[in-house]
Amino acid sequence: MPRNPNTVVLVGRPNVGKSTLFNRMTGSRRAIVAPVAGTTRDALARPVEWRGSTFQVMDTGGLFGASEDPLHELVVRQGQRAIALADLIVMVVDGRDGLVSADERIAREMRATGRPVLLAVNKTDDRRAQAGVPEFYQLGFDPVLDISAEHGHGVAELLDEIVKQIDARPAAEEATPAPEETRVAIIGRPNVGKSSLTNRLLRQERVLVSEMPGTTRDAIDVPLMWHQQRFRIVDTAGMRRAGRIARGGKVEIVSVALAKESIAASDVVALVIDSSEGVSDQDAAIGGEADRAGRGIVILANKWDLVKSRDPAVAKRFDDELRRRMKFLDYAPVRHISALTGERLPKVLETIDMVAASRRQRVPTPVLNKFVEAVTAANPPVSPGRRHVRILYAAQIGAAPPSFVFFTNVATTFHFSYERFLVNKLREEFGFAGTPIRVQVRARRERRERPRKG
Repeated sequence: MPRNPNTVVLVGRPNVGKSTLFNRMTGSRRAIVAPVAGTTRDALARPVEWRGSTFQVMDTGGLFGASEDPLHELVVRQGQRAIALADLIVMVVDGRDGLVSADERIAREMRATGRPVLLAVNKTDDRRAQAGVPEFYQLGFDPVLDISAEHGHGVAELLDEIVKQIDARPAAEEATPAPEETRVAIIGRPNVGKSSLTNRLLRQERVLVSEMPGTTRDAIDVPLMWHQQRFRIVDTAGMRRAGRIARGGKVEIVSVALAKESIAASDVVALVIDSSEGVSDQDAAIGGEADRAGRGIVILANKWDLVKSRDPAVAKRFDDELRRRMKFLDYAPVRHISALTGERLPKVLETIDMVAASRRQRVPTPVLNKFVEAVTAANPPVSPGRRHVRILYAAQIGAAPPSFVFFTNVATTFHFSYERFLVNKLREEFGFAGTPIRVQVRARRERRERPRKG
Protein backbone atom coordinates (compact mmCIF):
# COMPACT_ATOMS: atom_id res chain seq x y z
CA MET A 1 0.00 0.00 0.00
CA PRO A 2 1.36 3.49 -0.73
CA ARG A 3 2.40 5.51 2.28
CA ASN A 4 -0.03 8.31 3.03
CA PRO A 5 1.36 11.07 5.31
CA ASN A 6 -2.05 11.58 6.96
CA THR A 7 -3.50 8.14 7.57
CA VAL A 8 -5.89 7.31 10.41
CA VAL A 9 -6.55 3.63 11.09
CA LEU A 10 -9.56 2.29 13.00
CA VAL A 11 -8.80 -0.81 15.07
CA GLY A 12 -10.67 -2.91 17.62
CA ARG A 13 -12.11 -6.33 18.28
CA PRO A 14 -14.95 -7.63 16.09
CA ASN A 15 -18.38 -6.01 16.17
CA VAL A 16 -17.51 -2.91 18.22
CA GLY A 17 -18.79 -0.60 15.46
CA LYS A 18 -15.67 0.29 13.47
CA SER A 19 -17.44 0.04 10.11
CA THR A 20 -20.38 2.12 11.31
CA LEU A 21 -17.87 4.74 12.48
CA PHE A 22 -15.99 4.51 9.17
CA ASN A 23 -19.21 5.17 7.23
CA ARG A 24 -20.14 8.02 9.55
CA MET A 25 -16.71 9.68 9.27
CA THR A 26 -16.44 9.31 5.49
CA GLY A 27 -20.09 10.12 4.75
CA SER A 28 -20.36 6.93 2.75
CA ARG A 29 -21.63 3.39 2.97
CA ARG A 30 -18.43 1.80 1.74
CA ALA A 31 -18.12 -0.52 4.73
CA ILE A 32 -20.76 -3.20 5.17
CA VAL A 33 -22.37 -3.05 8.59
CA ALA A 34 -23.93 -6.14 10.16
CA PRO A 35 -24.26 -7.46 13.73
CA VAL A 36 -21.95 -10.37 12.89
CA ALA A 37 -18.36 -10.49 14.12
CA GLY A 38 -15.88 -10.52 11.25
CA THR A 39 -18.06 -8.79 8.65
CA THR A 40 -15.20 -6.48 7.66
CA ARG A 41 -12.20 -8.20 6.10
CA ASP A 42 -10.43 -5.74 3.83
CA ALA A 43 -8.78 -2.61 5.13
CA LEU A 44 -10.99 -0.05 3.42
CA ALA A 45 -9.65 3.47 2.86
CA ARG A 46 -11.49 6.67 2.12
CA PRO A 47 -10.55 10.35 2.27
CA VAL A 48 -12.16 12.56 4.89
CA GLU A 49 -12.33 16.35 4.75
CA TRP A 50 -13.02 18.06 8.06
CA ARG A 51 -12.81 21.77 8.81
CA GLY A 52 -10.64 22.35 5.76
CA SER A 53 -8.23 19.50 6.50
CA THR A 54 -7.97 16.26 4.55
CA PHE A 55 -6.77 12.85 5.73
CA GLN A 56 -7.36 9.19 4.92
CA VAL A 57 -9.33 6.82 7.15
CA MET A 58 -8.77 3.07 7.00
CA ASP A 59 -11.23 0.53 8.37
CA THR A 60 -9.74 -2.80 9.47
CA GLY A 61 -11.22 -6.17 10.35
CA GLY A 62 -11.66 -7.04 13.99
CA LEU A 63 -8.33 -7.73 15.65
CA PHE A 64 -8.20 -10.60 18.13
CA GLY A 65 -11.37 -11.71 19.89
CA ALA A 66 -13.58 -14.62 18.89
CA SER A 67 -14.16 -15.19 15.17
CA GLU A 68 -15.45 -18.08 13.11
CA ASP A 69 -14.11 -16.56 9.89
CA PRO A 70 -11.64 -18.99 8.28
CA LEU A 71 -9.75 -15.99 6.91
CA HIS A 72 -9.47 -14.31 10.31
CA GLU A 73 -5.70 -14.75 10.47
CA LEU A 74 -5.29 -13.03 7.10
CA VAL A 75 -7.65 -10.26 8.21
CA VAL A 76 -5.45 -9.65 11.25
CA ARG A 77 -2.30 -9.56 9.14
CA GLN A 78 -3.85 -7.04 6.77
CA GLY A 79 -4.95 -4.96 9.73
CA GLN A 80 -1.41 -5.02 11.08
CA ARG A 81 -0.03 -3.84 7.72
CA ALA A 82 -2.53 -0.97 7.79
CA ILE A 83 -1.41 -0.09 11.31
CA ALA A 84 2.19 0.07 10.07
CA LEU A 85 1.09 2.85 7.69
CA ALA A 86 -0.79 4.81 10.34
CA ASP A 87 0.05 8.29 11.52
CA LEU A 88 -2.71 7.95 14.11
CA ILE A 89 -4.68 4.99 15.47
CA VAL A 90 -8.28 5.21 16.67
CA MET A 91 -8.99 2.23 18.90
CA VAL A 92 -12.72 1.52 19.09
CA VAL A 93 -14.23 -0.27 22.10
CA ASP A 94 -17.80 -1.20 23.01
CA GLY A 95 -19.21 0.88 25.89
CA ARG A 96 -22.10 -1.53 26.41
CA ASP A 97 -19.81 -4.53 26.88
CA GLY A 98 -17.42 -2.67 29.16
CA LEU A 99 -13.70 -3.36 29.29
CA VAL A 100 -12.80 -6.95 28.33
CA SER A 101 -9.51 -8.81 28.08
CA ALA A 102 -9.43 -8.59 24.26
CA ASP A 103 -9.44 -4.77 24.55
CA GLU A 104 -6.47 -4.96 26.91
CA ARG A 105 -4.57 -7.20 24.49
CA ILE A 106 -5.20 -4.85 21.56
CA ALA A 107 -4.18 -1.87 23.71
CA ARG A 108 -0.82 -3.53 24.48
CA GLU A 109 -0.28 -4.18 20.77
CA MET A 110 -1.13 -0.58 19.88
CA ARG A 111 1.26 0.83 22.49
CA ALA A 112 4.02 -1.34 21.03
CA THR A 113 3.60 0.35 17.62
CA GLY A 114 4.76 3.68 19.01
CA ARG A 115 1.94 5.42 17.14
CA PRO A 116 -0.33 7.97 18.87
CA VAL A 117 -3.66 6.39 19.87
CA LEU A 118 -7.10 7.90 20.48
CA LEU A 119 -9.62 5.75 22.34
CA ALA A 120 -13.22 5.94 21.10
CA VAL A 121 -15.81 4.34 23.40
CA ASN A 122 -18.67 3.50 21.02
CA LYS A 123 -22.36 2.75 21.68
CA THR A 124 -22.61 5.21 24.58
CA ASP A 125 -26.15 6.23 23.66
CA ASP A 126 -27.55 4.96 26.96
CA ARG A 127 -26.85 5.99 30.55
CA ARG A 128 -25.37 2.68 31.65
CA ALA A 129 -22.79 2.73 28.88
CA GLN A 130 -21.95 6.40 29.56
CA ALA A 131 -21.38 5.63 33.24
CA GLY A 132 -18.83 2.98 32.29
CA VAL A 133 -16.70 5.23 30.05
CA PRO A 134 -14.13 6.16 32.77
CA GLU A 135 -13.35 2.45 33.20
CA PHE A 136 -11.51 2.53 29.87
CA TYR A 137 -9.00 5.10 31.16
CA GLN A 138 -7.05 2.25 32.71
CA LEU A 139 -5.98 1.25 29.19
CA GLY A 140 -3.63 4.23 29.47
CA PHE A 141 -4.68 6.23 26.39
CA ASP A 142 -5.42 9.94 26.40
CA PRO A 143 -7.82 11.35 25.37
CA VAL A 144 -10.81 9.00 25.73
CA LEU A 145 -13.88 10.07 23.72
CA ASP A 146 -17.39 8.67 24.09
CA ILE A 147 -19.28 8.36 20.82
CA SER A 148 -22.27 6.72 19.17
CA ALA A 149 -21.29 5.99 15.60
CA GLU A 150 -24.84 4.90 14.78
CA HIS A 151 -26.43 8.18 15.89
CA GLY A 152 -23.48 10.52 15.30
CA HIS A 153 -23.05 11.54 18.94
CA GLY A 154 -19.48 12.65 19.66
CA VAL A 155 -18.19 11.97 16.13
CA ALA A 156 -17.58 15.65 15.42
CA GLU A 157 -15.48 15.90 18.59
CA LEU A 158 -13.54 12.81 17.51
CA LEU A 159 -12.84 14.35 14.10
CA ASP A 160 -11.73 17.57 15.79
CA GLU A 161 -9.26 15.60 17.91
CA ILE A 162 -7.98 13.67 14.88
CA VAL A 163 -7.25 16.90 13.00
CA LYS A 164 -5.54 18.28 16.08
CA GLN A 165 -3.41 15.15 16.52
CA ILE A 166 -2.21 14.71 12.94
CA ASP A 167 -1.84 18.45 12.38
CA ALA A 168 -3.47 18.12 8.96
CA ARG A 169 -3.21 21.26 6.81
CA PRO A 170 -5.57 22.50 4.10
CA ALA A 171 -4.32 21.43 0.69
CA ALA A 172 -4.61 24.95 -0.73
CA GLU A 173 -3.01 26.72 2.19
CA GLU A 174 0.31 26.04 3.89
CA ALA A 175 0.31 29.14 6.06
CA THR A 176 1.46 28.81 9.65
CA PRO A 177 -1.62 28.63 11.90
CA ALA A 178 -2.24 31.51 14.29
CA PRO A 179 -1.03 30.91 17.85
CA GLU A 180 -3.60 29.75 20.35
CA GLU A 181 -5.40 32.62 22.03
CA THR A 182 -5.74 32.93 25.80
CA ARG A 183 -8.90 34.76 26.81
CA VAL A 184 -8.43 36.86 29.96
CA ALA A 185 -11.34 38.45 31.84
CA ILE A 186 -10.48 41.38 34.11
CA ILE A 187 -13.00 41.14 36.97
CA GLY A 188 -13.66 42.74 40.33
CA ARG A 189 -15.80 45.21 42.26
CA PRO A 190 -16.54 48.66 40.81
CA ASN A 191 -13.72 51.21 40.89
CA VAL A 192 -10.87 48.87 41.79
CA GLY A 193 -8.89 49.82 38.67
CA LYS A 194 -9.91 47.20 36.10
CA SER A 195 -10.12 49.63 33.19
CA SER A 196 -6.87 51.36 34.15
CA LEU A 197 -5.21 47.95 34.20
CA THR A 198 -6.69 47.07 30.79
CA ASN A 199 -5.40 50.30 29.24
CA ARG A 200 -1.98 49.83 30.81
CA LEU A 201 -1.68 46.27 29.49
CA LEU A 202 -2.82 47.36 26.01
CA ARG A 203 -0.63 50.48 26.14
CA GLN A 204 -3.51 52.56 24.82
CA GLU A 205 -6.57 54.33 26.18
CA ARG A 206 -8.87 51.66 24.91
CA VAL A 207 -11.54 51.84 27.63
CA LEU A 208 -12.97 54.71 29.66
CA VAL A 209 -11.48 55.29 33.10
CA SER A 210 -13.37 57.24 35.74
CA GLU A 211 -13.65 57.31 39.50
CA MET A 212 -17.40 56.90 39.05
CA PRO A 213 -18.40 53.30 39.81
CA GLY A 214 -20.15 51.63 36.91
CA THR A 215 -18.29 53.46 34.14
CA THR A 216 -17.70 50.19 32.33
CA ARG A 217 -20.90 48.48 31.24
CA ASP A 218 -20.10 46.33 28.24
CA ALA A 219 -17.56 43.53 28.33
CA ILE A 220 -14.92 45.05 26.01
CA ASP A 221 -12.41 42.65 24.51
CA VAL A 222 -9.20 43.59 22.69
CA PRO A 223 -6.48 41.30 21.27
CA LEU A 224 -2.93 41.63 22.58
CA MET A 225 0.34 40.04 21.42
CA TRP A 226 3.01 39.57 24.08
CA HIS A 227 6.24 37.60 23.54
CA GLN A 228 4.63 35.78 20.57
CA GLN A 229 1.70 34.80 22.80
CA ARG A 230 -1.78 35.90 21.81
CA PHE A 231 -4.18 37.14 24.48
CA ARG A 232 -7.66 38.61 24.35
CA ILE A 233 -8.14 41.03 27.22
CA VAL A 234 -11.76 41.46 28.32
CA ASP A 235 -12.59 44.40 30.59
CA THR A 236 -15.81 43.75 32.50
CA ALA A 237 -18.28 45.78 34.51
CA GLY A 238 -17.79 46.01 38.26
CA MET A 239 -19.79 43.41 40.14
CA ARG A 240 -21.63 44.63 43.25
CA ARG A 241 -23.58 42.59 45.76
CA ALA A 242 -26.81 41.08 44.41
CA GLY A 243 -29.09 43.45 46.34
CA ARG A 244 -27.30 46.54 45.05
CA ILE A 245 -27.33 45.23 41.48
CA ALA A 246 -31.13 44.97 41.59
CA ARG A 247 -31.38 48.55 42.84
CA GLY A 248 -29.04 49.72 40.06
CA GLY A 249 -31.65 49.07 37.41
CA LYS A 250 -31.76 47.17 34.14
CA VAL A 251 -28.47 48.49 32.75
CA GLU A 252 -26.46 47.25 35.72
CA ILE A 253 -28.29 43.93 35.75
CA VAL A 254 -27.34 43.38 32.10
CA SER A 255 -23.77 44.61 32.68
CA VAL A 256 -23.18 42.16 35.51
CA ALA A 257 -24.76 39.36 33.48
CA LEU A 258 -22.26 40.13 30.69
CA ALA A 259 -19.43 40.09 33.22
CA LYS A 260 -20.51 36.65 34.39
CA GLU A 261 -20.69 35.48 30.78
CA SER A 262 -17.15 36.79 30.28
CA ILE A 263 -15.96 34.73 33.25
CA ALA A 264 -17.57 31.62 31.79
CA ALA A 265 -15.99 32.27 28.36
CA SER A 266 -12.49 33.02 29.69
CA ASP A 267 -9.44 30.84 30.15
CA VAL A 268 -8.03 32.92 32.99
CA VAL A 269 -9.55 35.64 35.15
CA ALA A 270 -7.57 38.45 36.71
CA LEU A 271 -9.36 39.25 39.97
CA VAL A 272 -8.53 42.87 40.78
CA ILE A 273 -8.66 43.95 44.44
CA ASP A 274 -8.24 47.48 45.80
CA SER A 275 -5.36 46.92 48.21
CA SER A 276 -5.90 50.33 49.80
CA GLU A 277 -9.32 49.14 51.02
CA GLY A 278 -8.34 45.57 51.84
CA VAL A 279 -10.13 42.35 50.95
CA SER A 280 -13.93 42.44 51.11
CA ASP A 281 -16.63 39.78 51.21
CA GLN A 282 -17.63 40.82 47.68
CA ASP A 283 -14.07 40.20 46.44
CA ALA A 284 -14.39 36.68 47.83
CA ALA A 285 -17.82 36.24 46.21
CA ILE A 286 -16.47 37.25 42.80
CA GLY A 287 -13.51 34.92 43.24
CA GLY A 288 -15.94 32.14 44.12
CA GLU A 289 -17.79 32.74 40.85
CA ALA A 290 -14.56 32.19 38.89
CA ASP A 291 -13.60 29.13 40.96
CA ARG A 292 -16.98 27.47 40.38
CA ALA A 293 -16.67 28.19 36.66
CA GLY A 294 -13.33 26.33 36.62
CA ARG A 295 -11.35 29.28 35.30
CA GLY A 296 -7.68 29.90 36.02
CA ILE A 297 -7.29 32.71 38.56
CA VAL A 298 -4.66 35.38 39.21
CA ILE A 299 -5.28 37.80 42.10
CA LEU A 300 -4.01 41.32 41.44
CA ALA A 301 -3.71 43.58 44.49
CA ASN A 302 -3.98 46.93 42.70
CA LYS A 303 -3.11 50.43 43.97
CA TRP A 304 -0.10 48.99 45.75
CA ASP A 305 1.58 52.39 45.39
CA LEU A 306 -0.88 53.62 48.06
CA VAL A 307 -0.10 50.76 50.44
CA LYS A 308 3.58 49.98 50.21
CA SER A 309 5.87 51.45 52.80
CA ARG A 310 9.31 50.86 54.14
CA ASP A 311 7.82 48.29 56.46
CA PRO A 312 8.93 44.99 54.86
CA ALA A 313 6.11 43.11 56.59
CA VAL A 314 3.26 45.00 54.87
CA ALA A 315 3.07 42.58 51.94
CA LYS A 316 3.06 39.55 54.23
CA ARG A 317 0.31 41.01 56.43
CA PHE A 318 -1.81 41.83 53.39
CA ASP A 319 -1.32 38.37 51.85
CA ASP A 320 -2.04 36.61 55.13
CA GLU A 321 -5.33 38.49 55.46
CA LEU A 322 -6.20 37.80 51.83
CA ARG A 323 -5.56 34.07 52.27
CA ARG A 324 -7.62 34.05 55.46
CA ARG A 325 -10.60 35.71 53.76
CA MET A 326 -10.27 33.64 50.55
CA LYS A 327 -9.10 30.22 51.72
CA PHE A 328 -10.73 28.49 48.76
CA LEU A 329 -8.40 30.41 46.40
CA ASP A 330 -5.19 29.35 48.12
CA TYR A 331 -3.96 28.01 44.76
CA ALA A 332 -4.20 31.42 43.02
CA PRO A 333 -0.96 33.42 42.72
CA VAL A 334 -1.04 36.99 44.11
CA ARG A 335 0.72 39.94 42.47
CA HIS A 336 1.02 43.41 44.00
CA ILE A 337 0.68 45.99 41.23
CA SER A 338 -0.17 49.57 40.40
CA ALA A 339 -2.11 50.13 37.19
CA LEU A 340 -1.56 53.87 37.66
CA THR A 341 2.25 53.78 37.76
CA GLY A 342 2.82 50.51 35.89
CA GLU A 343 4.58 48.97 38.88
CA ARG A 344 5.16 45.20 38.46
CA LEU A 345 2.85 45.00 35.44
CA PRO A 346 5.36 42.98 33.36
CA LYS A 347 4.74 40.14 35.81
CA VAL A 348 0.98 40.16 35.16
CA LEU A 349 0.97 38.69 31.64
CA GLU A 350 3.80 36.33 32.57
CA THR A 351 1.71 34.98 35.45
CA ILE A 352 -1.46 34.76 33.35
CA ASP A 353 0.43 32.79 30.70
CA MET A 354 1.75 30.40 33.36
CA VAL A 355 -1.73 29.83 34.80
CA ALA A 356 -3.22 29.24 31.33
CA ALA A 357 -0.59 26.56 30.69
CA SER A 358 -1.27 24.96 34.10
CA ARG A 359 -4.99 24.83 33.36
CA ARG A 360 -4.36 22.89 30.13
CA GLN A 361 -1.80 20.55 31.68
CA ARG A 362 -2.32 16.78 31.47
CA VAL A 363 -0.67 14.07 33.53
CA PRO A 364 -0.05 10.78 31.67
CA THR A 365 -2.02 7.93 33.23
CA PRO A 366 1.05 5.79 34.12
CA VAL A 367 2.73 8.77 35.82
CA LEU A 368 -0.46 9.60 37.71
CA ASN A 369 -0.84 6.05 39.00
CA LYS A 370 2.76 5.91 40.22
CA PHE A 371 2.03 9.11 42.12
CA VAL A 372 -1.19 7.64 43.58
CA GLU A 373 0.62 4.49 44.65
CA ALA A 374 3.27 6.49 46.51
CA VAL A 375 0.79 8.87 48.15
CA THR A 376 -1.67 6.21 49.30
CA ALA A 377 1.09 3.98 50.66
CA ALA A 378 2.03 6.74 53.09
CA ASN A 379 -1.50 8.11 53.63
CA PRO A 380 -4.32 5.62 52.90
CA PRO A 381 -7.64 7.16 51.85
CA VAL A 382 -10.52 7.72 54.24
CA SER A 383 -14.21 7.54 53.34
CA PRO A 384 -17.00 9.31 55.25
CA GLY A 385 -18.07 5.95 56.71
CA ARG A 386 -14.51 5.19 57.82
CA ARG A 387 -14.54 2.02 55.71
CA HIS A 388 -11.27 0.57 54.46
CA VAL A 389 -10.69 2.12 51.06
CA ARG A 390 -8.12 1.38 48.39
CA ILE A 391 -7.53 3.49 45.30
CA LEU A 392 -7.23 0.94 42.49
CA TYR A 393 -6.25 3.34 39.73
CA ALA A 394 -6.75 6.93 38.60
CA ALA A 395 -6.95 8.88 35.38
CA GLN A 396 -7.12 12.49 34.31
CA ILE A 397 -10.46 12.77 32.52
CA GLY A 398 -10.22 16.38 31.46
CA ALA A 399 -8.24 19.60 31.35
CA ALA A 400 -9.19 23.27 31.62
CA PRO A 401 -9.74 22.71 34.49
CA PRO A 402 -7.73 19.57 35.31
CA SER A 403 -10.18 16.84 36.34
CA PHE A 404 -9.33 13.46 37.84
CA VAL A 405 -11.26 10.30 38.60
CA PHE A 406 -10.12 7.89 41.33
CA PHE A 407 -11.47 4.34 41.19
CA THR A 408 -11.76 2.63 44.56
CA ASN A 409 -12.83 -0.74 45.91
CA VAL A 410 -15.84 0.56 47.87
CA ALA A 411 -16.12 4.31 48.25
CA THR A 412 -17.88 6.73 45.95
CA THR A 413 -16.68 9.71 47.98
CA PHE A 414 -13.65 10.55 50.08
CA HIS A 415 -13.75 12.38 53.38
CA PHE A 416 -13.48 16.07 52.49
CA SER A 417 -10.14 16.34 54.30
CA TYR A 418 -8.67 13.51 52.25
CA GLU A 419 -9.91 15.01 48.99
CA ARG A 420 -8.24 18.28 49.96
CA PHE A 421 -5.07 16.32 50.84
CA LEU A 422 -5.08 14.66 47.38
CA VAL A 423 -5.55 17.98 45.60
CA ASN A 424 -2.69 19.54 47.57
CA LYS A 425 -0.45 16.58 46.72
CA LEU A 426 -1.36 16.89 43.02
CA ARG A 427 -0.31 20.54 43.13
CA GLU A 428 2.87 19.71 45.02
CA GLU A 429 3.85 17.05 42.47
CA PHE A 430 2.61 18.49 39.16
CA GLY A 431 2.13 22.24 39.70
CA PHE A 432 -1.32 23.30 38.47
CA ALA A 433 -0.65 26.84 39.67
CA GLY A 434 -3.67 29.10 39.59
CA THR A 435 -6.21 26.53 38.40
CA PRO A 436 -8.99 24.71 40.23
CA ILE A 437 -8.72 20.91 40.31
CA ARG A 438 -11.80 18.72 40.07
CA VAL A 439 -11.90 15.28 41.73
CA GLN A 440 -14.38 12.43 41.22
CA VAL A 441 -14.45 9.13 43.09
CA ARG A 442 -16.06 5.98 41.75
CA ALA A 443 -16.33 2.40 42.91
CA ARG A 444 -14.96 0.19 40.16
CA ARG A 445 -17.60 -1.69 38.22
CA GLU A 446 -17.38 -5.47 38.07
CA ARG A 447 -15.55 -6.45 34.90
CA ARG A 448 -17.55 -8.66 32.57
CA GLU A 449 -16.23 -10.91 29.84
CA ARG A 450 -18.19 -11.53 26.68
CA PRO A 451 -19.27 -15.18 26.34
CA ARG A 452 -17.09 -16.97 23.84
CA LYS A 453 -18.69 -18.91 21.02
CA GLY A 454 -18.26 -22.64 21.27
